[in-house]
Amino acid sequence: MGRWRDGRGTLVVQRSGGAVMSVPLEIATSYRARTKGLLGRDGLEGAILLSPANGIHTFRMRIPIDVAYLDRRLTVIAVRTMHPGRLGLPRLRSRHVLEAEAGAMASWGVEAGTRVTVDVREQPK
Repeated sequence: MGRWRDGRGTLVVQRSGGAVMSVPLEIATSYRARTKGLLGRDGLEGAILLSPANGIHTFRMRIPIDVAYLDRRLTVIAVRTMHPGRLGLPRLRSRHVLEAEAGAMASWGVEAGTRVTVDVREQPK
């Protein structure tokens, strides 16, 4: 898996039944990028991966979001929908947090137990 850097990639979801879903992905690994996350945005195409992270908040967010907590093997521990102005409790086994617009994760087949992969585009040094 290696270490990611801030940038873009693709989230690959292996859906039940063998279907594969590819979703545009922003990767936020620096403190600054993780802190900003989705703050001040009116929407998001795809998802954003915060790493490392085990909890989030939605203070100053404009839209409700889906939050998936991922363990170190990128297996989904839990998925929650959070409205603006909420504080999510940290998940002890969580190493990464995936965020998307509310309702997106269900349409992608992301639920507890789903394993995802991250395909990273070549990023400039």
